[in-house]
Parts: sequence; C-alpha cells; structure tokens
Amino acid sequence: MEKQEQTEWDAVNRLLQHHGFKPVRFADPTENKNLSDLVLLERWSSSELRLVLKTMLMDSERRQALIQELIQSNSKLKQEVEQQQARAVRQSHRAEELEGVLAGVKVKVQGLEDSIINKAVQQKGQIQQLQQDKRDTETLCQALQQQLREQESQVCELQKKLQLTMKEEEKRTSRQNQAFQQILSRSARLHSPSDQLLLDVISVYESQLQNKLKKCRRCRVCSNDSSDSQNNDTSDLTSSSYKTLLKSYQEQVKKTKAQRDDLKLEVQRLRQELDSRPSVKELKCFKQQLRRMEHLVQNTNTRSLQTERTEDPLSSSPEYQRYITEICSELKVQDVSHVVAAVQARCRDTDSALRLEKVVSDVVAILTDPRAPLMLLRRPGDTSGSELEQIVPTLEMWSQQLGALTDLHRSVSTLVRRLLPWQPEDEACPQTRCVKVEDVMLMVDMLLDETAPTNKVLHTPSKPTLQAMVSHFQMLFDVVSIRGVYTRMNEVYTRLAEMNNAMRNLRDILDMDESASPGNVVNMVARIITHMASYQNPHKLLGTSDIDSEAVGT
Repeated sequence: MEKQEQTEWDAVNRLLQHHGFKPVRFADPTENKNLSDLVLLERWSSSELRLVLKTMLMDSERRQALIQELIQSNSKLKQEVEQQQARAVRQSHRAEELEGVLAGVKVKVQGLEDSIINKAVQQKGQIQQLQQDKRDTETLCQALQQQLREQESQVCELQKKLQLTMKEEEKRTSRQNQAFQQILSRSARLHSPSDQLLLDVISVYESQLQNKLKKCRRCRVCSNDSSDSQNNDTSDLTSSSYKTLLKSYQEQVKKTKAQRDDLKLEVQRLRQELDSRPSVKELKCFKQQLRRMEHLVQNTNTRSLQTERTEDPLSSSPEYQRYITEICSELKVQDVSHVVAAVQARCRDTDSALRLEKVVSDVVAILTDPRAPLMLLRRPGDTSGSELEQIVPTLEMWSQQLGALTDLHRSVSTLVRRLLPWQPEDEACPQTRCVKVEDVMLMVDMLLDETAPTNKVLHTPSKPTLQAMVSHFQMLFDVVSIRGVYTRMNEVYTRLAEMNNAMRNLRDILDMDESASPGNVVNMVARIITHMASYQNPHKLLGTSDIDSEAVGT
C-alpha cells in the first residue's frame, strides 16, 4: 500500500516539476525532531490532495493551451482587420475612380446628344427642301401636261387641215385638167413645158377666181340666179380673153412656178413629218408616261405657252422626237417599246423613295425628340442636307454607346462583387438579355445604399481624434508612452480571454446554457462547494484561497 502511494506521489511530483513547481517531499518522523516543520496527512486526505493537485495542473495546462490559442486567434483577427481596412481603402479608391469615369462618360454622352440634335436639325431642313422641290416639280409637271394637251389639239387641227388641203389639191388638179381639155381638147403632157406653163396660168387664174368667189360668198348679196349668170359670164370670159390673160400673166409665171416649187417642197416636208410623227395610240401612251416621270421634268427645258402659240405648228414634230430621245437616254433603253417597263420601274422606285422618305422623317422625329438619349443641337444656320448625312453617324454613335453600356454594366457588376461580396450573384444581369440603363442605375443605387456612411463602416479618423484616443488610453492605463499602452492592452486582452475561457469551461462542466450570466455561474459554484465539504479541506489545510497559492503551498 505504501509503495502504491509512493508511486502516485512520484507521478504528482513529476507533473509539478514539469510545470515548474517544487515536488512534495516525504520526511521520516524519527529523523526530524522538529515536528512543527512537518505536515501529517491521512491516506484519504493524501489521495484527495493528489486528486486536487492533478486537477489543478490539468486545468493549468488547459488554460495555457487556451491562452496560446487566444493569442494566435487574436493575431489572426488583427491581420484580418488590417486586410479588411486595406481592402476597404482600395475599394474606396476604386469607387472614386469609377465616379470619375462615370463623370467622363456623362460628358461624352452630353456631347453625343448635342451632335445628334445638330444632325437631326440639318436632316429636317433637307427634308423640307426636298418637299418644296417636290411641290415645284408637281407644278411644272402639271404645266407640261397642259402644254401636251394643247399640242395634241394642235396636231389634230393640223391633221384636219392637211386632209382638207389634200382634198383641195386633188380638186384643183382635176379642175386644171378639165380646163386644159376644154381649151386644147386633149389632156396635158407631163414633161411638156408649154402644157406646164398653161397649167400654171390656169392655176393662177383659178386661185384668183376662188378668191373672188370667197368674197362673193361673204357678201351674200347676189341670189342664186345672179350667181348662175355670173358663172356663165365667167365661162365666156375664159374663152374670149384667153390670149389677153396669157400675155398679162407671162410675167407672173416665173413667180408662180417658184411658189409652186416651194409649195411642193413644203408638202413633201409635211408628209415626211406626218410619217415621222407618232400615232394617236403612241401619243396616249406617251401622255401616260409623262405623267409618271416627275423627276425628269426638271431636266426638260421647254418653251413657254405663249411662244408655243406664236410659232409655226409644223415645227412641233422635232420637239416630240427630241423628247422621246431624251426619255430613252434618261431611262437607258434602246427601244421605244421598253419605255413603259422602264417608267413602271421608275414609278416603283419613286414609291420606295416615298416610303424611305417617311422612314427618314420618323428617324429624324425620334432624333429631335426632347426625350431622346442623344439629341442634336438646334442651330439656325444648319442646312437640311447635312441632317440626312448625319443620320448614319448618329446611329453608329448610338450603337457604340450601347456597346459601351454593356462594358459599363460589366464593370459595375465587378465592382459590386468586390465591394458587396455578400450579395447574391443572381442579381446581376444575365448575358442573354439586353442591357438597359435602368439595370446599371439599379446596381449603382444598390452600391450607394450599401456603402453609405454608417456606424459599422470603418473610417479613417483625423489626427486630433487619434491624439484624443491615445491620451485617453494613457490616462486609463496610467502610462506615459504609446508602447506602454500596447503592453497594457495585451495584458487586458489576455486576462479577458482567460476569464472568458474559464467561464465557458465552468458552463460546460456545470451543464449551463451559454447565455448564462457570470453571476449565475458563481452562485452555482457556491452551492456545489457548500454541499461538498471535500473541496473545502484543501483550502482549510493549506490556508489559501486560490489555485496558484495552493500549488505553491503544496
């Protein structure tokens, strides 16, 4: 039994020496005469003392381990706090840079709006000028159509006159042949100069006779009987005064012959013009084509209405030929039968141009809308021609801005993930959906709300604040240097950590809730000690009240 007790005490002594305490020594009462220096323990008290010492040493080891863990965790927390502060400083700098970029983007957007407004105003002026040109062209086309109708009426009158002239010429030729047969009782030879001269005299005489008959008809003085007698006298005059008229009209033969040649040439020219002129159907077709050719009217130079009325009607045929030639050259066709198809194609192009003009007007209206994102500047000196030229650059600029908006959204999303890592990833805009300005504004508002100045955000204090804080800690810890403040703060943190660990261990041993207050823990320990007298014997025996004193006394 003594050997077992000696072995147990040896184990306790080894633990005491391991922790820096002196071992418990056993003394022989026979050798030591001074009994006051010795302590006598019963076996039960000795076992309880060994148990208490083992418990205290194990608790001391556990506390030392906890203190080391707390020191390590404290250093880690300090490092994390420093990292968080550095990260917050970087994020604040990044936010300032992004604000500068956003301000630059706003300036660029304003400039783009001004340029687009300017272009829209210019395009609007151009459209107004084109509309005015269109109205002028329509007016000119109506005037030309009126001239064409008048020329068609003149052509009809000329055709009627030509037919009457041909009939009169045939009647005159038959009358000349009849008169020649009455005079010479034979028909006229074609290549005989004398017969030709006689025919000329008969023609002149007949023309004078026709003039007199016209005058008589106009006067309408004579009755039918007198007109018959006048015809008889005229026939007698023809037979009796033939020789006299032959001599008197010899001087006029040359002039009459020249006039006759001129008339033949004129008749031949008129026939050629009639052959070269288009038919009535062709004129109607050309009339329909001219109504559709509005854009060619401004390139056509025609004479005024009064000049057309005063000039010779026979000179209109070359004008028609010239018109047809110009129409074919403008339409780039070789055959007149292809003109209708070309004109129809031009009409379709005109309809497409009208639809395109409507689309352009809608685009200009959108660009000049006050609610447009990028408006053109309204300047009075801008022309309408430059507006249409500025539509395509404006749309390209808008497209570039939309692409830049996607990049801006991506940058803001990255900033949100860096500054607000606790935000869910689903709040970001997916790549499959079109990016809108509202999405970027929503993200910026969320960023501003989350990073607004609050009590939880770390701020960089000013120099007077830091001085006041240092003075307060120096007065609180009764030190004169900042280094002493750090030392005392470390000691305070160490004691606080030890106290927290001790309270947590006591709660675990006593099976108490983690939210139990220190007063409740102390009361529970007091009740346990009161009911267990064995825990009071070491204190009474050693005359100490704390664990460290018990270890030293032992």
